[in-house]
Amino acid sequence: MSKISTRHIITFVSQQALSCLFPVLVFTMLAISHLFAAVIPRYDFMLIACILIQAALYYTKIETKDEVLVICIFHLLGLMMELFKVHYGSWAYPEFAYTKLLGVPLYSGFMYASVASYMCQAWRRLDLQIIHWPGHYTACLIGALIYLNFFSNHFVPDVRYLIGLLILYFFRQSVVIFYVNKKAFRMPTILSFLLIGFFIWLAENVATLLGAWKYAYQHNGWAMVNYQKISSWGFLVIVSFIIVAELKMLKQSIPQAKLITGKEPVY
Repeated sequence: MSKISTRHIITFVSQQALSCLFPVLVFTMLAISHLFAAVIPRYDFMLIACILIQAALYYTKIETKDEVLVICIFHLLGLMMELFKVHYGSWAYPEFAYTKLLGVPLYSGFMYASVASYMCQAWRRLDLQIIHWPGHYTACLIGALIYLNFFSNHFVPDVRYLIGLLILYFFRQSVVIFYVNKKAFRMPTILSFLLIGFFIWLAENVATLLGAWKYAYQHNGWAMVNYQKISSWGFLVIVSFIIVAELKMLKQSIPQAKLITGKEPVY
């Protein structure tokens, strides 16, 4: 087994930090948005800021055209979910804004887009590859079931844990390979889902503290986001990961379950 040196850790952390540039900038804008509240509503300020951030990342070539396309897809998927969830009272955006649609500020889609931005950036910077992918139809079916369950659980019993069993079964052999200073490291794909979901949950706590949105139990004062949301974010991460992975395969015409070519992973 290869040893993990301090140099590997520093490189890995720095690449992760660079991959988080979009969400970090969005959180920075959230933190300072109250300074402009007397001039422009905060949610409107956030929409303008997010558009400018996205444009800056593209024109400075930090993000590629394909990555921006993926981010736009996530923006639309996220906005659709926001419209539905806000309508059914899952959370709310209590502040006034001109750029609200059915109670949802249009900037909210960028919160989901920032997850896609991180994934695309990390994928490219760490030369991420996968072995034992469950297959195109299986992966897409699982992703569709997860996304639909976010809507259907308002009408029928929540089946996320049944879907979770499918994930455990079909992804049980799947492994993510990533490269740090030209050395390959591996991680079970399921573990990567959990870790990313956990850190997004931490970020959500910061977002609600900054007033990005509020859950019902936060209207009388901020409270930590329910731990159950870790699983929600974990499932959203899986949907995001599947979409990015499938688009990567489609773009590169890589055969299913053969994403590792020409490189020998180091264990």
